[in-house]
Amino acid sequence: MGRSAKTLHSEAYREFRERLRRARETVAVGKISGAVGTFALLDPEVEEKVCARLGLKPAPVSTQIIQRDCYAEYLCTLAIIASSLDKFALNIRHWQRTEVGEAQERFTMGQKGSSAMPHKRNPIISERICGIARVIRANSLVGLENVALWHERDISHSSAERVVLPDSSIALDYILHKATSLIDGLVVHPDRMLRNLQATKGLVFSGQLLLALTQKGISRETAYEWVQRSAMKVWDENQNFQELLQKDKDIREHLSSEEIDGVFKLDTYLRNVDTIFDRVFEDKPQ
Repeated sequence: MGRSAKTLHSEAYREFRERLRRARETVAVGKISGAVGTFALLDPEVEEKVCARLGLKPAPVSTQIIQRDCYAEYLCTLAIIASSLDKFALNIRHWQRTEVGEAQERFTMGQKGSSAMPHKRNPIISERICGIARVIRANSLVGLENVALWHERDISHSSAERVVLPDSSIALDYILHKATSLIDGLVVHPDRMLRNLQATKGLVFSGQLLLALTQKGISRETAYEWVQRSAMKVWDENQNFQELLQKDKDIREHLSSEEIDGVFKLDTYLRNVDTIFDRVFEDKPQ
């Protein structure tokens, strides 16, 4: 597994832990301020001492119950983390498609893909993560619906919370473990990535060519017209973009043959990748 997968795994989980830490602080509140929250029978000092013994903070204000916005925030935090896992798993599902083939889940000897088509390698872990993420997001809506309280208290809230709070917590824990396994076993095919780039016959470099022309003083509108003129021939006539540019009189008047060839170097796009990794994935406190 390459550096990118390892660092993504490390950094993503670091961010997840920080989000969960903040969410835990948000829901770690308690109250024993009476039936309507006015401390009619107990002093606030009692609540403070009891909450401290339980590792909680007294809710700043409450009615018969703690206000539900803190639980909604917790559930939304779980939904955000699940959605981040969903995003990565969805990319893997796309990469594993036959016509893309740039990366795939680890497929072990004897493992079954499709029950009807033995040749298939289905991305079952990624699909599972995406599916469960939908459930966690849906549960967050229950938390948001619970913020509004009928007369500051009714059991429609707690009856739903008894389902969504434990279910979302358990479900997120499950897909976090699955995502760890998924990333650790990810199989990457850089040769296929290069072939996919080459399948465009050089068109992926059109933006770089446009920039090179504008740096020579050509207006963007004119440069766009020149570049698009050759690009359309590549699409419609199955020609090579780089070869067409070398024959284009307008472009050759401003760019030398060597400068045109330089536009088609991947190094231009990749030269700062290590800097980005160093900036984003630098060592941070765990």
